[in-house]
Amino acid sequence: MKNLKNALLLKQLYQLKQLGYQYTSVIPYKEDEPNFTLPNSLNTLKDKAKECHLCTLSKTRQKVIFGEGNPHADIMFIGDTPSSSDESVGKIFTGRSGEMLTKMIENVLKLQREDIYLTNILKCRSHENKDISPKHAHTCLPYLLKEIDLVKPKVILTLGESAYQYLTEDNTPLHDIRGSIQQKENYLVIPTHHPNFLLRNPSAKKDVLEDLLKIKDLV
Repeated sequence: MKNLKNALLLKQLYQLKQLGYQYTSVIPYKEDEPNFTLPNSLNTLKDKAKECHLCTLSKTRQKVIFGEGNPHADIMFIGDTPSSSDESVGKIFTGRSGEMLTKMIENVLKLQREDIYLTNILKCRSHENKDISPKHAHTCLPYLLKEIDLVKPKVILTLGESAYQYLTEDNTPLHDIRGSIQQKENYLVIPTHHPNFLLRNPSAKKDVLEDLLKIKDLV
């Protein structure tokens, strides 16, 4: 959008120059700024996300996978990107990783999955590669920040390195920061492993167990 605006402005300035203008009071091309104000309702925010076309993921997605769970949850889990299973089902944290996450919530926190608010950095699945593109992440981040603002969790558990780094803008590797308790503006952040990582590295489950127990003590 910015490149298009600059191109149209440059075109008009060249046209004015050809007409003999060296200085002009003519107002060059000006485009009305789009309204990016996000709604103060999770349901309306979800509807807005479904209509989002701000990045290239909108061209390849099958479904927008928005957050779900208790809209007033004390605990929020943030992952990185929807999986192929999520996109197929149309829900967040499905498949084997979703089953593992649900069991951890029930067995360790002694809560139901519906008691937690679950969301991702990205609302659309990337079909290009497994790593989140910074461009896509920063485009989608306002939706996540608005979710946090509306839910107002006391504790956020970030699942995986990407989720932690994009939320906090801290590039510290996960193995150096996992399990730490960090005070942010109005909530605490605890970074831990993503369930997908645990499926490949079962020995790391004990680390996540420790992190979940910290949440249980804090809430």
